[in-house]
Amino acid sequence: MINITLPDNSIRQYESGITPLDIAKSISEGLARNVLSAKVNGELWDATRPIHHDALLKLLTWNDDEGKATMWHSSAHLMAEAIEYFYPGVKFGIGPHIDNGFYYDIDLGEQTISADDLPKIEEKILELARQKTIVYP
Repeated sequence: MINITLPDNSIRQYESGITPLDIAKSISEGLARNVLSAKVNGELWDATRPIHHDALLKLLTWNDDEGKATMWHSSAHLMAEAIEYFYPGVKFGIGPHIDNGFYYDIDLGEQTISADDLPKIEEKILELARQKTIVYP
């Protein structure tokens, strides 16, 4: 068993290997639906990464700047993957999250993206988001 200390200083015991998302589910289904990432001992973690040791845990949602940053960071990667799917050979520059979203600088070479292409790119992003699962050892 490991001890997880929550922001209110309460301590809960769980089996080693529990994820922040599973901890959120043990607290409230509503909370679990809103968790985007977590801070474990002050370090930003994916919500599905197992915890194997006693830890301080903060569950991050859209109401937290770091929760938003996690969502935007992941979204930027999904957008890049979708664009690469439709535009092979595209070159990516910087693509950080910013205060109110995210972007990627891209070089399409001779190719172009039009407003008509955006729905198919968006659909591919959603498809990729549904497929992605991170597995930690």
